[in-house]
Amino acid sequence: MTKHRIYTMSVASVYPYYVAKAEKKDRTKAEVDEIIRWLTGYSQKELEARLEERTDFETFFAKAPRLNPSRTLITGVICGIRVEDIKEPLMQEVRYLDKLIDELARGKAMKNILRKES
Repeated sequence: MTKHRIYTMSVASVYPYYVAKAEKKDRTKAEVDEIIRWLTGYSQKELEARLEERTDFETFFAKAPRLNPSRTLITGVICGIRVEDIKEPLMQEVRYLDKLIDELARGKAMKNILRKES
């Protein structure tokens, strides 16, 4: 079975699109970074290093210091698929990130984007 193409793409190749999507809606690169740090547990310095190294998505998530346990609270549709129904763990992580960036670009408040368990 071959890997999905997104797994071998570098995060750095997609990152500018995340930032552009956010900035187009008057959000910031800093907010994009905050979302990524919240989801993965990377520090800002570690995130910048992964981008500089052109780390692929598979490695990016596999080496994430601490995937946020509250990420399972992320629900909804991205690319026509409900994120909570995705069976492939790595694809679900990628789509969690996509969903959070989407919410940012739609104007959702950061405190609501960065879910917290009750």
